[in-house]
Amino acid sequence: MNAHNRQDANDKTVYVEAERVTDNDLSRDPSPQGHVIEQKPKVPWYSNIWDYDPGRSKEEAAFVQRLDICVLTILGLGYFIKNLDQTNISNAYVSGMKEDLQMNSNELNMIDVAWTCGYVVGQVPSQIVLTKVRPSIWIPSCELLWTMLTFCLAAVSTSNHVIAIRFFVGLLESIFYPAAHMILGSWYKPSELAKRACIFHASSAAASMFSGYLQAGVYNGMNGLHGLPGWKWLFVMDGVISLPIAIAGRFLIPDLPENTRAFYLRKDQVELAVKRMDDVGRAPRSRLGWSAWKRIFGRWHVYFLSVLYIIFINAQPSGSIQPFTLWLKATGKYSIELINVIPTSQSAVQLVLTVLFAILSDRWRNRPALMSVSTFWGFFTAVVLAVWTVPDGLKWFAFEMFRAYVPYGPISMAWANEICSADAEERAIVLGIMNALGYAVNAWLPYLIFPAVDAPEFHKGFVFSSVMFVAQGAITWAVWFMHRRELGLKAGAGG
Repeated sequence: MNAHNRQDANDKTVYVEAERVTDNDLSRDPSPQGHVIEQKPKVPWYSNIWDYDPGRSKEEAAFVQRLDICVLTILGLGYFIKNLDQTNISNAYVSGMKEDLQMNSNELNMIDVAWTCGYVVGQVPSQIVLTKVRPSIWIPSCELLWTMLTFCLAAVSTSNHVIAIRFFVGLLESIFYPAAHMILGSWYKPSELAKRACIFHASSAAASMFSGYLQAGVYNGMNGLHGLPGWKWLFVMDGVISLPIAIAGRFLIPDLPENTRAFYLRKDQVELAVKRMDDVGRAPRSRLGWSAWKRIFGRWHVYFLSVLYIIFINAQPSGSIQPFTLWLKATGKYSIELINVIPTSQSAVQLVLTVLFAILSDRWRNRPALMSVSTFWGFFTAVVLAVWTVPDGLKWFAFEMFRAYVPYGPISMAWANEICSADAEERAIVLGIMNALGYAVNAWLPYLIFPAVDAPEFHKGFVFSSVMFVAQGAITWAVWFMHRRELGLKAGAGG
């Protein structure tokens, strides 16, 4: 703050003349001697939990709040229905689908392979489409189509029908996750981004929990209604929930700051959004030509970040292979309702830790440290379950903490947004490649290391997971080193 002193010759009293400050800046109280004492503002209690920037104007605060209400809500709901459709297979499998469709071998793995193949095929092409087509058109269109296919699962009569439908569901769902992170990275600053990315991601945990409760309720109340078993009614109910969310996305997804037509944003707020991104060095998109591809593959970002995400996606079993659920079913001690409900506690742990780690990540701005904490929990649970012959209490604890490694994913996506922030085309393509390659490996690896016939112990799978979490720790800090080195080189060139 600029100031100059003015001395009065009569009483030698010193005054301090300061520039005008806003209400959110420093408060000033006169001392008994006539001096002005500057006091730091009282920091509100929520500063440890949510955004707090004393220099933020009321207009910007209102703008960010509006983004949260509209953008974060619709993306969270979109990810909710994606994961609801993704996890319902596991719930249906233990609720009668296995017996009705005579799935006695590794058909469950094949269903996952089909979904993952579709998911991989659609990733990068979708990100290319998003450089030319508005997200508010592309994303809801795909949501509507995968909702229709979810309804179709209620009419299947063989496991081959499920496999075919799940391929196309995966193809359509592939567009959502990287596109959502690209949108979040186009509207939020680094100090805001990880919280939103993790809150968005936490909706997947909510979907897993809801799917378990929904299947338990459907099995109790609708099993046999109109001749349909309860597991088929689950797909009908999923479609009913997904349909209005897909329609709402057409109106609530805001596109990007440079081309948005969102009805809930005024012209001055759009200009503010563009300025906010310019202030943090996040470039708007331009034409995706040959030069852009040369830039993308001429940097270390795409290679290191892809390895990082491949390890994350494949460090633990995913998809319909849910070890906790399969173990509960194998014990023969629990009803169908309990088998669906008990594992939802894993999702509750995931939800709480994802939000907590996001808050700490934005507050400390140390992404790799929080990612390493997630890695530790993944390693711990994998080692316990690889040993298997441990006290029941420890085994239950390992299963309950099974998804404590999941916050690593959304924080890594926020980190990738920041690492690639100076190049919008690179940011979009790298996010797509990370997710695509992660699931490309996931298309075949679980079939080898977590085959359904190994349930419920999966010894070789959990040994593999233990090794993968060690590798995950190594690649995390390798990316940190490369990014720090890159920033140092840029600072040296600027100096």
